[in-house]
Amino acid sequence: MKETYDFNCGSIKSKKKILCVGEILWDLLPEGAKAGGAPMNVAIHLAKFGMEVSFAGRIGDDPPGNDLKKFLEQQGLDTKLLQVDDKLPTSTVAVHLESDGNNVRFEIVDNVAWDRILLTEELEEATNKADVIIYGTLASRHSTTRSTISDILKSSSCLKFLDINLRAPFYSKEVVEELIECASIIKLNSDEIRIISGWYGMDYDEKRQAQWLAEKYNCDIICVTRGAAGALIYGNGQFIEHPGFKVDVKDTVGSGDAFLAGFIARYLSGESLDKSLEYACATGALVATMAGATPNYSQGEVLKIIESHFRGYINNPAVDLQTR
Repeated sequence: MKETYDFNCGSIKSKKKILCVGEILWDLLPEGAKAGGAPMNVAIHLAKFGMEVSFAGRIGDDPPGNDLKKFLEQQGLDTKLLQVDDKLPTSTVAVHLESDGNNVRFEIVDNVAWDRILLTEELEEATNKADVIIYGTLASRHSTTRSTISDILKSSSCLKFLDINLRAPFYSKEVVEELIECASIIKLNSDEIRIISGWYGMDYDEKRQAQWLAEKYNCDIICVTRGAAGALIYGNGQFIEHPGFKVDVKDTVGSGDAFLAGFIARYLSGESLDKSLEYACATGALVATMAGATPNYSQGEVLKIIESHFRGYINNPAVDLQTR
């Protein structure tokens, strides 16, 4: 049975040890290559928020891998858990954007370095020290990394956040369910919760699907992102919704990862679910105004989005608040 956790830390700089594990890659965007990979993105955003975070991934023994290592170091992340593969290449993903930046299509290369993340002594030690583990579904597409992530999750009793990314053809019902069963908190989007509910013929509305998912897998919190319509949380037996923030979108690559990091940072600081959700929506919206998944920004810019839209709502209650 999963434990219930209450991290009432009191400060966003409280040093809970967070371990992110999974893919690391180069997103090949129209304007050039940008570092990416959902768990790596989340780790970088959390570091911006002053959290104590480590990232475990695997790169190739090649120039793109060396550049990714340098990038992580520039972002202030320790690279001692970054493994190097002498056979498989560093991952790249071709990113195709619609003209408005909202719709994104990814071409994900198969059999790359992060498909062979190994359970090293260093990773075992980091797992044992972690208060929080953040993982996703994509990295478990092949057996080696899937086995490593499974061992990490089973050996630790800490709080576990699952970021569901259903990228066809790199997922299966059986693997996704195994990962869900280990999670206390799950983030997924409207399409993904519909797919998972459909596996069981649960043709409910989105709120009922979130409640069903939480009850079926004994999860504390289900967070459903809705793109332009904001996000929904089901937790503590209640629903919390946020309509999001209207922004001028550059591209939405990584905005969901920024959303997750914003939520985690506030939730671990002891904020209420509604305030954590608000901050998450603002973080995701801010990143959507910039190119790539890990642009430079400050916490102050996130707060400005919240403040400016709040003032706009007070002056015009009919204003349309959206987030991408």
